Amino acid sequence: MTSARPAPRALRRLAAATGAVLLGAGLSAAIAAPASAEAGVGYVRLAHLSPDTPPVDVYVDDLSGKVKGLKFDAVAYGVMSDYLSVPPGTYAVSMRKVAADPKSPPVLTRDVKVTEGSAHTVAGTGRFAELGLTVIDDDISAPPTDQAKIRVLQASVKAPVLDIKTTGGQQVGSGLQFATTSDYRDVKPGNWTLDLQPQGGSAAKATCTLAGGTTYSLLVLDGKNGLTTDLKVDAKAGQITPVGGVETGAGGTSGAGTIALVSGLSLVALAGVVGVAAVGLRRRAARRTW
Repeated sequence: MTSARPAPRALRRLAAATGAVLLGAGLSAAIAAPASAEAGVGYVRLAHLSPDTPPVDVYVDDLSGKVKGLKFDAVAYGVMSDYLSVPPGTYAVSMRKVAADPKSPPVLTRDVKVTEGSAHTVAGTGRFAELGLTVIDDDISAPPTDQAKIRVLQASVKAPVLDIKTTGGQQVGSGLQFATTSDYRDVKPGNWTLDLQPQGGSAAKATCTLAGGTTYSLLVLDGKNGLTTDLKVDAKAGQITPVGGVETGAGGTSGAGTIALVSGLSLVALAGVVGVAAVGLRRRAARRTW
């Protein structure tokens, strides 16, 4: 495997500027209009979902060497990136200690194979002692306009086994163990109140709004005072949506909201020319995403 290479200076500044994690509650943001799916590319996003693992520097490198690498500084627990659009190929995602020499051996490395139109989340998962990088396949196909699609990424050790259902009784996830991901489920769009019930623990509530024709991932995280949630838009009308977190709230038990580290960051080789395009930066005073 080739060693990770630092990103160009401008992208390092961009990633560093957005690496800070802001805590807050009751914060909201509008969903940006979806970007058209690009021809000839696939999608990768990154997540830190290990509650007791300190912040890490994360590298993304094209093993073919055609696309320059990226570095994200001091990425903390609960942070998830927007999608990176990349040419088909195999990419190495590596984690190093914060400020470690980029040429030093990474703490963890995982390869992800990207094909045209595919989407994947590469996440640091588990407790620190058993930390691993997991490749999660994302479904960006569009549900019908009268349906929404949602799954759960269970990243809370405070709720090692968790049931999630709507207040109307519709099951969203059952018996979800820490460091696992549920299947996508079709649900009716609208304003939802979710009951988060840890087995043997105190329940929490989360509110969210689901739009028709849209696919979501719901992160369940450990907050200072209990569980917290972060609703991510995977795709809208079958198109990748380069936005940050969409606010959810969990009553008085957790903070809510996120910041987006990168909006529409793209690694695309055009006509054999290696290019890396940063298409915007969006920050919110909220919990965290990257």
